[in-house]
Amino acid sequence: MTNNIDASVPALSLKMEGFEAPATIAMSMRARVLAAEGKKVISLALGQPDFFTPKVAIDAAYQAALDGQTKYPPIDGYVSLKKAVQQKFQLENNLDYGLDEIMVANGVKQILFNALMATLDAGMDDEVVIPAPYWTSYPIMVRFLGGQPKYVVCSEDSNFTLKASDLRAVMSEKTKWFILNSPSNPTGAVWSKESLLAIAEVLRDYPKVWIFADEIYEHLVFDGQQHYSLAHLAPDLKDRILTANGASKTYAMPGWRIGYAGGPKRLIKAMLKIQSNSTSGACSVSQAAAVAALHHGTQAVEEMKQAYDRRRKMMQDAFSNMPGVTCAVPQGAFYVYPGIKGCIGKTSAGGRKIENDQDFAESLLDEQYVAVVPGSAFGLSPYLRISYAADDAVLEEACKRIATFIKQLVN
Repeated sequence: MTNNIDASVPALSLKMEGFEAPATIAMSMRARVLAAEGKKVISLALGQPDFFTPKVAIDAAYQAALDGQTKYPPIDGYVSLKKAVQQKFQLENNLDYGLDEIMVANGVKQILFNALMATLDAGMDDEVVIPAPYWTSYPIMVRFLGGQPKYVVCSEDSNFTLKASDLRAVMSEKTKWFILNSPSNPTGAVWSKESLLAIAEVLRDYPKVWIFADEIYEHLVFDGQQHYSLAHLAPDLKDRILTANGASKTYAMPGWRIGYAGGPKRLIKAMLKIQSNSTSGACSVSQAAAVAALHHGTQAVEEMKQAYDRRRKMMQDAFSNMPGVTCAVPQGAFYVYPGIKGCIGKTSAGGRKIENDQDFAESLLDEQYVAVVPGSAFGLSPYLRISYAADDAVLEEACKRIATFIKQLVN
């Protein structure tokens, strides 16, 4: 509890203590400030596609607006979109959900927020098991809603995938949720069928635990890897798995804010009660765009995937040749997660002592004008999360600047 609250002014909730913007956004904001000062900044901090939204989706949104689809949308989503999502789950994930087991929201963030709010009880020591490295918003939301994050480390030695034995070691009677994110943000790790089956075996011993499967990067897998939905591999767990996805990453539609989920009817119903009293339904014309993307966006997805794969190889090769740096091969998403243990303890050309990955990221931005996010924001240091959702020439220049920064470090 804070002791310096001014009693003469209206107070903020104590929940706001420690409730900060994700580090990805914070680094991006720092980059914008430097850019406004005239610096030639390259920002690889945000995880958003650099491609345009497919024209078929834009045209559908425009036509929907012309047709008058500009009223309040249904809280759970238009039937047209829910049917498209239902079909997507069937064809791509081998999952059957009724329309009353599907909901649409303002991105996967809202899906998770609604789910946690509907299930976590403040003061009850509800624990949420989160594999680290993790997406920054996971623990922030858990703490805000009265839960306790409990981390299980996925090491670089295992290519940042989770070992079932490590999961079992942290599970307890207090566990309320287990969060699964594959392909992973921030590491690009893709969990194999075998590892998911082993994890399912652990979860069977904890029948009161909900499971959140964040599959937002499912189409961005490389090297012959395949994405698997846990609810399909372990159908006996399906009645407590919430499978979440959206249009942002697959179809280059982050600004359209469309997420969707399939899950147990009673959980979906509870989440919709929360949504009805907070944001209401997702943007009407965005839903029309998402319908078109789901039905007709396959070609655009394949073209983007090929570009990501090319960039992935370029970035991994570049970091593998930098002294003091390690770089596991990312098999999905659009991030690399290089380790910089060999750079810690050195001093930058600008005279800053590099004590941790936060120092490295801040010095890199100040001296070479490249914005990346320190691994500490994702729960595992010393690493950097670097998005390669940018033009090839931009990425090449960024790698040159990072290599220069590292070359100029001195003991």
